Amino acid sequence: MNKAAIAAMAGMLAFTAACTTTDPYTGQQKVSNTAGGAAIGAGLGAIAGLAAGGDDRRNALIGAGVGALAGGAVGNFMDRQEAELRAQLASTGVSVTRVGNNIVLNMPSNITFATDQDQVIPAFYATLDSVAIVLNKYNQTLINVYGHTDSTGSDSYNQALSQRRANSVANYLAGRGVNPQRMIAQGFGESRPVADNSTEAGRAQNRRVEIQIVPLS
Repeated sequence: MNKAAIAAMAGMLAFTAACTTTDPYTGQQKVSNTAGGAAIGAGLGAIAGLAAGGDDRRNALIGAGVGALAGGAVGNFMDRQEAELRAQLASTGVSVTRVGNNIVLNMPSNITFATDQDQVIPAFYATLDSVAIVLNKYNQTLINVYGHTDSTGSDSYNQALSQRRANSVANYLAGRGVNPQRMIAQGFGESRPVADNSTEAGRAQNRRVEIQIVPLS
């Protein structure tokens, strides 16, 4: 890894560590929502940029001693992780979908964020804590956190809101010990609907955060 990559990651981790606070609901240490969100957002963006230049998360993790999966081990590893996620997330409103060897968690905005807000609601902390437990146990994966909105409002507003929400979820997971080097956070605004935006039911489906879990191979 080049010096720019090392500096970007070290700076992000140092800034994040400096922004920790005690969660009033769980008593655990977490990254503060405002400062931490800025740190994670900037840091993840920096890592994404480095990935485009050739220094990707895979190389960073392997360089840090996280082994890559190979052959039949990939499917078995993801099977076990999927089973644990389904058990942890049963009855939470979060869906677990297997796409090949990837796992996608779909988190509807009505259970993750207040209307037009970008901070995770306290009622959803326990669910994200459960996700973090599994992600930390199965650390040979890359984590893509994607924010999406419906078509209500301007394109630019929706893009910014989706990015802030993706950052907020990634920030929370980092505060629960998930290695930021594994994650990117990206907002897509209203550009990737999964349902018809002309109906309220469709718009509700489009307002979501997705976590895509990809094996490190």
